[in-house]
Amino acid sequence: MLFHFKDKFPQLNPYWDKYLEFQKKVEVPAKTVLLEEGKTAAHYIFIEKGCIRLAFNNNGNDKTVQFFFEKEGLTSFESFLKNTPSLFTIETIEPSVLYLLPKIYVKQLMDELSREPEFLNIILEVSAERQLHYMHEFVSFIRDTPEQRYQNLLKDRPHIVKRVPQHYIASYLGITRVHLSRIKSALARKSSPKNIR
Repeated sequence: MLFHFKDKFPQLNPYWDKYLEFQKKVEVPAKTVLLEEGKTAAHYIFIEKGCIRLAFNNNGNDKTVQFFFEKEGLTSFESFLKNTPSLFTIETIEPSVLYLLPKIYVKQLMDELSREPEFLNIILEVSAERQLHYMHEFVSFIRDTPEQRYQNLLKDRPHIVKRVPQHYIASYLGITRVHLSRIKSALARKSSPKNIR
């Protein structure tokens, strides 16, 4: 139950299965803080069920950076790798079923996997995929209006709009909840059929 790319590479299943016994399964309610900003990340988190957000505090304002759902994995990577204070808070949005693998076992697993001839290519592929995703989001944040960013969300990641509370979506888009309501109202007016006269 480890790593969001597990299902894409079944040839590595023996490694995942070997570390199942070291993973702690937890069931937690919504709004459970799994890692607090400023603390050091000690686990890799795999989501079996639920939704998680990555966020940070900006002068008292809560800013959502990313959302994660079923069969995805996450941690605060810089903190996890360098033992530094996390720049982010990791918090559940929905009641969630999670698997936590302590850092020591993640390192052991990665060491074993590094001996696999195909693993370097797998890591490069997964890293490139994530890098492209974040790059597109970064460009969109600079180039597009909030309305365009919301429309992109509706088109590319509609599950976020369906499952995530509006105030988190507004924070993710870099706008207020009032602004998001206006955008939604404007889009609803555009999509409604015109009155026949």
